[in-house]
Amino acid sequence: QVQLVESGGGLVQPGGSLRLSCLASGFPFSRYAMIWVRQAPGKGLEWVSTIFNDGSTTNADSVKGRFTISRDDAKNTLYLQMNSLKPEDTAVYYCSKWRPYSDYDLAQPGWGQGTRVTVSS
Repeated sequence: QVQLVESGGGLVQPGGSLRLSCLASGFPFSRYAMIWVRQAPGKGLEWVSTIFNDGSTTNADSVKGRFTISRDDAKNTLYLQMNSLKPEDTAVYYCSKWRPYSDYDLAQPGWGQGTRVTVSS
């Protein structure tokens, strides 16, 4: 079955950087578009970034110019490079195969455990 394991989160000061990783297994990773979403404290899931299997990407306006999604199909791994972090980026970050917004529900299968990012001085 689909397994996704996120890592790389932590505590960082405003303006700092982190790189998140998502190790995927149980499906042909290279054939799928992948997404990063996040859940800030007390809020719902918010789409962050998408990478298609041809390598093209798209990002939410809130992270454009600061976050970069990438993938290494040989390693079945998805990445999110986060620069110029802001306190409002504080959230648990999740990766997933692409799914429509209507399926943004952590109770559904196909999500990892998430990795927590805290941006604070």
